[in-house]
Amino acid sequence: MYRTLKPIIALGVVAATALARAGCAPGAQSGKTSITLAGHNQWNTDAQSFGPAWEDLVARFEKAEPDIEVKTVVLPLTEFYQTLSTQLAAGTAPELIFNQVSHKPDQVVALDDYFAEPNPYIDGNEKWIDAFNPDYIGGAANVGRNAAQHYEFVPFNLFLSGMYYNKDVFEAAGIDEPPATYGDLIKDCKAIKAAGYTPLAFDNSYLAQANVVKPITSMLLTKYFDELNFYGPDGKPGTSKQISVKDFSKGVLTGEFTPQNTPEIGEAFTLAKQVVDECATPNWSGVASTGAAFTGAQEFLSGKAGMSFGANFSANSLEDVDWDYGTLPFPTVTKEDSPLSTGEGARSGANTGGTSYMIPATVKGDKLDAAVKFLQFASSPEGIQPWLDETGGIPALADAAPAPGLEGLTTGDWSLSPTVPQPALLPKALLGQAIYTGYLTGNKSLDDQLAETLDQWTTSAKEVAADGKWTDDWAQQ
Repeated sequence: MYRTLKPIIALGVVAATALARAGCAPGAQSGKTSITLAGHNQWNTDAQSFGPAWEDLVARFEKAEPDIEVKTVVLPLTEFYQTLSTQLAAGTAPELIFNQVSHKPDQVVALDDYFAEPNPYIDGNEKWIDAFNPDYIGGAANVGRNAAQHYEFVPFNLFLSGMYYNKDVFEAAGIDEPPATYGDLIKDCKAIKAAGYTPLAFDNSYLAQANVVKPITSMLLTKYFDELNFYGPDGKPGTSKQISVKDFSKGVLTGEFTPQNTPEIGEAFTLAKQVVDECATPNWSGVASTGAAFTGAQEFLSGKAGMSFGANFSANSLEDVDWDYGTLPFPTVTKEDSPLSTGEGARSGANTGGTSYMIPATVKGDKLDAAVKFLQFASSPEGIQPWLDETGGIPALADAAPAPGLEGLTTGDWSLSPTVPQPALLPKALLGQAIYTGYLTGNKSLDDQLAETLDQWTTSAKEVAADGKWTDDWAQQ
């Protein structure tokens, strides 16, 4: 499916036009209730379709609900944040939108009341919320609520990123086994480069940068777990198994946790830059992303690169390549690699940052009912299992099974969630943007990057405090 990669020039115009057309009196002639689902393509580089598995999901839903039709709109990875955020603010967003866009809680439908009722597509279900794995949605800890403590999205699958590698390239470079440590990674990148290949397929997307910075930062920050652990999952004083956005926000706004007084942040940036310098595609800042399946997808899929970052649902894109591949976690930063290392293995863990959709608050009446029904269908085992199997999905549902062949990403430390994740504090205006380009290309100093990061953290902390209507004293600063 990647043999002919379609050009993405002017996809923003194409997608915007398609989205506008999809909203023009849909279903008026058919007599059906028509709804539109819009998001970016995580499965292939097609500008028009999310792929056969999606088309099958929609077809099966429409067969179950013959009075409803569902249209899908593919938005470019680099533009979907801005497009959907702008439409939400203007009240023109379609009925179902990808959840990782800038928004306030009151801009989307709170699903609490729906979650408390049965899912009609699951036999014997009394509460929709009970169908989900409580580690990801619901449960005693009320996982999955927004800053206002409401459920607002439904996850179709979970996200688990990692590294894919070309076994043929590794063999040509004389590498017997994939790198286990950060030092191994740097050494292997040099060997792959000497063999005539690009070590790590890279592009100018935010995903490429996050896949380097995030695991390194999380590894180095684990020592701050007790210090930062102030709030429970419900946002009230207590403790949690993972440091939350509210914990980080408190640390930032009180000045107790900043890039300047936390040396591990600067060290993480330094180590990330070394990976990019030694491993990434030359002149990567000029390489446009062709989709979210892989970083530097064209280079990796053509067999010219040894490694690429991808997610659990990226594996199905490798069906047509003529080389063998494997998966591995981001290598562990050891004491030999950095004096600030904790020595703990790298962690990622599956989370609801995969494919999740929500409903804008402007959706009413029959369209609201239809949108809810689609989310219910997509969160029933019978509805979603074929889609999971074909897309490499990991379910958020308790009674669905992950797609086969994901063992390299779902075992060991990497399958566990980090106790102190990279601080998820990014201003709404910067969501989806590659914020480290200046530093990683050498055009910005480390001190400047740290100062910029503090500004970003502070702005974001104030935004989430306002959205959550937090009344804590520090949140009023």
